[in-house]
Amino acid sequence: MTTESPRHTVEKIGGTSMSRTEELLDTVLIGNRKGADLYQRIFVVSAYAGMTDELLEHKKSGKPGVYALFSSAESGWGWGDALSAVADKMFAHNERIFADEGARQSANRFARERVEGVRSCLIDLQRLCSFGHFQLQQHLLTVREMLASLGEAHSAFNTALLLNLHGVRARMIDLTGWRDEGQYTLDEAIERALADVDLATELPIVTGYAQCSEALMGTYDRGYSEVTLSRLTVVTKAREAIIHKEFHLSSADPRLVSPDAVRVIGETNYDVADQLSNMGMEAIHPRAAKGLRRAGIPLRVKNAFEPEHPGTVIRSDLDAQSPQVEIVTGLKNVYAFEFYDQDMVGVKGYDAEILEALKRHKVWIIAKTSNANTITHYLKGSMKAIKRVETDLSDAFPTAEIALRKIALVSAIGRDLRSPRVLTQAIRALSDAGIEPLGMHDLLRKVDLQVIVEPDQFEATIAALHKGLIEDWAAAPQQKLHAAA
Repeated sequence: MTTESPRHTVEKIGGTSMSRTEELLDTVLIGNRKGADLYQRIFVVSAYAGMTDELLEHKKSGKPGVYALFSSAESGWGWGDALSAVADKMFAHNERIFADEGARQSANRFARERVEGVRSCLIDLQRLCSFGHFQLQQHLLTVREMLASLGEAHSAFNTALLLNLHGVRARMIDLTGWRDEGQYTLDEAIERALADVDLATELPIVTGYAQCSEALMGTYDRGYSEVTLSRLTVVTKAREAIIHKEFHLSSADPRLVSPDAVRVIGETNYDVADQLSNMGMEAIHPRAAKGLRRAGIPLRVKNAFEPEHPGTVIRSDLDAQSPQVEIVTGLKNVYAFEFYDQDMVGVKGYDAEILEALKRHKVWIIAKTSNANTITHYLKGSMKAIKRVETDLSDAFPTAEIALRKIALVSAIGRDLRSPRVLTQAIRALSDAGIEPLGMHDLLRKVDLQVIVEPDQFEATIAALHKGLIEDWAAAPQQKLHAAA
């Protein structure tokens, strides 16, 4: 890779934004840029919205896609029909974005080659695993990665082709390992792919999925594109990483709090970003952020459709000037998994067994509390998976009592919440709104305050905490002084 100076950026576009192709051309990809201003950028692209759901499984509903059907012995040829439906969806998307017949045919040929290549591979694998010496389970991670790569390859090829049609010298950088003969680390794959790219005159469009020896999906599952962004930024020594979303990183969801009261977060640090990830509101995957944090490279989160707005800058060296909540967010459908055993007092091993069961059934832990004989985990996952955890633990600890209830968890997050005012004002705000929390977690780390409420009080709790801890925060000390006077 050649560039005059490390002044380039590495920018990622999410799937929902990718699907708004024409708008992206007018904002992020081209906009008002001309000549040299079009370059010194590397783009990492996700699959178009819904494509990875069709290839793997639906992220929210769990509806099986090609992968889930292929991995299920009962599905028969269902995965093949699902793969054909994915191809049809790709062709339909090509129809929408390419007015030029030649370009559309080129995009269709590319998609067809990839889809049919995967189909042939899966048929051969299915045949191979009909022999007892070969077990399908041993190959499923590879199958999952190969299927996921189809979505990113499709969007990367289309984006590069579309930019070239608009006079931009763009090139698809394919990290999916399609027909590669060697196995490389992610850093090696990046260096090889960009070896002959001149950032001053070319615009690389990089697949969000990267095939590498680290097997990204085994660790990050569907968060792999942010890892690709992170390593690209670090390996190429970019000045900044940028993530383009369809919304701003704001102090609360404007659908739950008055849009006039919500404010865009101008700057924060990676501690806050980690807490947001824990609440399912990812600015960036925590492990992807780790590389940027260590390299001292800032991350900017921008609204892809408001290009003039500077967005939110996340830095590793940014401390708060004064204690203050920056964002209020949460999860509505959370399960409180309460494990009680009178024999637990002073005995080790309970916690490890519970964690192992949660890990085995891939249940996401949001928070945890414990006392002498009770351990409560606050979980995000399917009821089916959590019930399996309950069954395993009931078998392992027959004298234990396990209770499960649905709750909502709201978190007030900031770089520094050390002031006792944060807790007292949060309690006051909830009381003023008539909300009685089921519990509160105020940890010593002082980057978040968690409030547990009934699910039907979720929206009201977010609104109340936003008002008390963000909207009214500056005025609160003056009110207190006047009252004392």
